[in-house]
Amino acid sequence: MSVNGKKVLHMDRNPYYGGESSSITPLEELYKRFGLPEGPPESMGRGRDWNVDLIPKFLMANGQLVKMLLYTEVTRYLDFKVVDGSFVYRGGQAHKVPSTETEALASNLMGMFEKRRFRKFLVFVANFDENEPQTLEGVDPRGTPMRDVYKRFDLGQDVIDFTGHALALYRTDDYLDQPCLEPINRIKLYSESLARYGKSPYLYPLYGMGELPQGFARLSAIYGGTYMLNKPVDEIVMENGRVVGVRSEGEVARCKQLICDPSYVPERVRGAGRVVRVICILSHPIHGTSEAGSCQIILPQNQLGRKSDIYVCLVSWAHNVAAPGKFIAIVSTTVETPEPEREVEPALQLLEPIDQKFVAISDLYEPMDDGTESQIFCSRSYDATTHFETTCDDIKDIYRRMVGAAFDFESMKRRQSHVFGEDEP
Repeated sequence: MSVNGKKVLHMDRNPYYGGESSSITPLEELYKRFGLPEGPPESMGRGRDWNVDLIPKFLMANGQLVKMLLYTEVTRYLDFKVVDGSFVYRGGQAHKVPSTETEALASNLMGMFEKRRFRKFLVFVANFDENEPQTLEGVDPRGTPMRDVYKRFDLGQDVIDFTGHALALYRTDDYLDQPCLEPINRIKLYSESLARYGKSPYLYPLYGMGELPQGFARLSAIYGGTYMLNKPVDEIVMENGRVVGVRSEGEVARCKQLICDPSYVPERVRGAGRVVRVICILSHPIHGTSEAGSCQIILPQNQLGRKSDIYVCLVSWAHNVAAPGKFIAIVSTTVETPEPEREVEPALQLLEPIDQKFVAISDLYEPMDDGTESQIFCSRSYDATTHFETTCDDIKDIYRRMVGAAFDFESMKRRQSHVFGEDEP
């Protein structure tokens, strides 16, 4: 919005950046937040060495958020590390996700004939282009359901599980009966992201996810944006059904449009389920991940008799988020029963032994209207996924509703080149 010439005032009731997706430091603060007043033992090292994400997310190397970061030049304020590996759960163990022809042939997730069929499927996906009819092999991108594409290549249930959930990153199996264009593009995104750095398709910022909002705040400031931390919101001021300002500590900041998360407008949102997240501190890498210092493990719902997947996100001292020799694993899933902690038990078993765990159960909210009448644009709560693609979709949708046009990466690039004095290509 700042880059588009809007005058932006960003108010946050918290004393830190990032709201519910911040990184907590020092470690003592995390213990306090979860009602453990005795604090961390000495074996946890210095409290200041820790930056623990409350909501774990990785960035797809070729995904929407990385494009936003590159185009807006927020990358000048951040350093990233490639995540060491991507794994999928089967039979009580973590297995490397095969996403290239070579990995498919070496994978222990499939038998010999299944490997050949999966390799053919990957070649088909890599060549697939809805504008080039000869690459479609008789598949209608907007008509053929994904289930039929899998049938065409005679792929078994286990292969369908890891393809849909670990490559296309779907949380449920609803996508199987939807047109195949989006699932195929998601698999392509995974493969293209993987091709950029080789180890995995994911990136993670040094010092934790809390660095992202700080980077965007700095960029906004370059374009005249103002950021106020520790600023309570006492009232959203309305006139004739439209927002005209925000009252804080006796003053009113006047505005024409307002963007906020659900916690600021509880009367304008409805419940959309719950998420359980378990932050685990470990002194070892996860068994079966080739000693990876960082990784994602997806536990597909079919493997566990559930409706939605369980995600495990591992980072470590190598990312400047933990004391030397320590690891942080965060397990998350959509709540389906009255006993959320029991639902994530299969994932917690992969992490044993666990030095300390912190359990958080959060309500998810979504806006009740599109905000065009009131000009209050509310975001959705962060879901259980360990990537930012769904969040970016939400941000782009809010942008479209506010501005009346789709978010355009190219125009963003042109505007920032005028400010930084770079030559246009």
